Amino acid sequence: MTVPLYLDANATEPLRPEARRAVIEALDVAGNPSSVHALGRAARRVLEDARERVAAMLDVAASAVFFTAGATEANAIALAGAMREGRRVLASAIEHDSVLRAVPGIEMVPVTAAGVIDLAALEVALAADPRPALVAVMAANNEAGVIQPLNEVAALCREVGALLHVDAAQAPGRLPLREIAACGAASLVLSAHKAGGPKGAGALVLPTGWWPGALIRGGGQERGLRGGTEPLPAIAGFAAALEAAEAWRAGGGAERIARLRRAIEQGVRERVPQAVIVAEHAPRLPNTVCLALPRIASATQVMALDLAGVSVSAGSACSSGKVAESHVLCAMGLGPLASSAIRVSLPWDAADDVPARFLAAYAAMAGRLASRAVEPVPA
Repeated sequence: MTVPLYLDANATEPLRPEARRAVIEALDVAGNPSSVHALGRAARRVLEDARERVAAMLDVAASAVFFTAGATEANAIALAGAMREGRRVLASAIEHDSVLRAVPGIEMVPVTAAGVIDLAALEVALAADPRPALVAVMAANNEAGVIQPLNEVAALCREVGALLHVDAAQAPGRLPLREIAACGAASLVLSAHKAGGPKGAGALVLPTGWWPGALIRGGGQERGLRGGTEPLPAIAGFAAALEAAEAWRAGGGAERIARLRRAIEQGVRERVPQAVIVAEHAPRLPNTVCLALPRIASATQVMALDLAGVSVSAGSACSSGKVAESHVLCAMGLGPLASSAIRVSLPWDAADDVPARFLAAYAAMAGRLASRAVEPVPA
């Protein structure tokens, strides 16, 4: 029996064995990290060890790392804190919904046709209002894979005293984490399951000492930033996954995946020439390719490939299972193609036969559906 082909790593990376072992070990730690007895102190040691390991991956102080339930919550804490301070919140038009829907009144900054934030437009927006601002720009886009110019954005923020918030959920194992953290962001977000860790853990990292304040108040956990007993197994797995992802990337894993991605793109050019490789010439994540097939709806493509044993997605996986027109691709000016695109994101454990298997299914689907292609109706 043919093993299904999983190509939706930007939604969730497969669990890394190092993370699995860490989760299992932490499940045997009975104490609550906030308890002062011996078992509680043992749990606290696991928690603080994980904090130090996450901090080491970013080259920041351990005191800058605050654990959350995931990237969505971490984004919400940072943006809500900026709003409470009276800051304007500006965000690139291709940010994840957990940023764009975190608070009301977000000012959108356009992106270029290549999916890169328009730096000139950002500069104009920052100069248009003297109020202090927070600028939210992701390290790399989850749909098109386009890497954003964080150092240039950070320089513009410094000129006017604005804070920079970076959603780096898609970075582990794909981009050097220390370089991202070194850009000077006031807040940075990570997610365990995007790195090959368990679902249910993430982090808000505050390298400069900015304090956004809490959204969830309770027993004072995470030094008052986030109430609630810390999910120790998930956090232990998170730290292990980050370490494994960075070691894998540094050891050539990401470049191997990039070669597979390039093979897919070359095969698409040759076998399905009507397909559009979105942001083809922009700097992109090594594992991500966004393909638009004119006049064939994204949902139709996703379902057809699923029936062929290939799992891909149409944009973000955070829409309650819905397949809707991508706000990212719309912001990039793709027009009707925004409703005809799928995202192929290779996992860290992708085998060498992935390009051939995907291309066989994709070309067959494109040929089968071409005769009844219709202009997709935007959702």
